[in-house]
Amino acid sequence: MIAARALACSFVVAALAMLVACVRTPEPVPAPTAAAPVPADSASSTPASASPPAPATTTSAAVAPAVPVVVAEASPASPPMTPVDVSLPLVVVHKSPSCGCCVAWVEHMQRAGFVVEVRNVDNLDPVKTRVGVPAGKGSCHTAEVGGYFVEGHVPADDIKRLLAERPDAKGLTVPGMPMGSPGMEVPDGRVQAYTVELVGRDGATSAYAQHGEG
Repeated sequence: MIAARALACSFVVAALAMLVACVRTPEPVPAPTAAAPVPADSASSTPASASPPAPATTTSAAVAPAVPVVVAEASPASPPMTPVDVSLPLVVVHKSPSCGCCVAWVEHMQRAGFVVEVRNVDNLDPVKTRVGVPAGKGSCHTAEVGGYFVEGHVPADDIKRLLAERPDAKGLTVPGMPMGSPGMEVPDGRVQAYTVELVGRDGATSAYAQHGEG
């Protein structure tokens, strides 16, 4: 009887041991390891071969070295022309194509403020006859201005006086080509005495102005 109880107890103990072996305590699951935070400025990796930043460039303009300037000496210039006087009438000059002193007289008139139109002709006799130049009172060129004729190297001031006074006459003349008259200047500045003559409607002449040494 005692032996039977002892056997039954051993069976119970063995069953309990088998039950304990089958029921296992679950092993603890390790918690996931949190990743280390990444610094904001190192989110993008910098290549090992990156070049250093280029130095800032300055925008100031380079100053070129001074270059010496050589000024050439000016050649003597012609006397300056007087501005055109719009109150003066046009001067029409009839002359020979080869007359140099006529060109010089034209320039004298331009310097005095006149506008001059030049007409080159081979034969001046028809012009002199038409305007009324008296025989023996002619010169190398004949001009027409303001209804008058101007024969030869008459100074511009005398012509301006004629246009201002408006005498009842045909025009003015300087017979021949006096030395030192406008267009007939000489290097030493001498002026031969000569008379500017007023030619009346009847062809008679009278002294209008005196110039030069007399």
